[in-house]
Amino acid sequence: MFDPFAEALHSPGPIRGLAEKLNLYGRFVGAWTFEASRHLDDGTVLSGRGEVHFGWVLEGRAIQDVWILPARNTDSQPSLGKWTFYGTTLRVYDPGADAWHIFWSDPRNQYFSRQLGQAGGDAIVQVGADGTGSSVRWSFSRITENSFRWLGERSHDNGATWRLEVEFLARRVATA
Repeated sequence: MFDPFAEALHSPGPIRGLAEKLNLYGRFVGAWTFEASRHLDDGTVLSGRGEVHFGWVLEGRAIQDVWILPARNTDSQPSLGKWTFYGTTLRVYDPGADAWHIFWSDPRNQYFSRQLGQAGGDAIVQVGADGTGSSVRWSFSRITENSFRWLGERSHDNGATWRLEVEFLARRVATA
């Protein structure tokens, strides 16, 4: 079936001339599963299995992903409690700033965040804020061709201290 919207959105790869810079996130293009842990304030840890899909979009100038918890191919996961999401990130490279503008939207939970992402050694670090006014720091680390660790942290004191909220350990299941 021909889908003009999908054809206009998706791209076969990065735009020429920026491929090296765009590979910061471009290396994730494909399908992944992840083991998720959410650390609540009371010390409780919720866990479950999810999926994430990364792809080239907007003439190969950006990466878009879809994060889903619980994974669509799993039955109910009582260990998740009410912690579920189905959201998307748009990651747009800004050559002038040599950084990425990150826009996360989760319409299921009405949770939104805007961040700035950059390489930080062997990791990728995204720092910004969400709709609650809290500072957030999301990062990719332990990155290999077939795995990565993703952390979600929150600060209530403008980044002086950070508290781990979420950890995902991802494994590649397919390349694009």
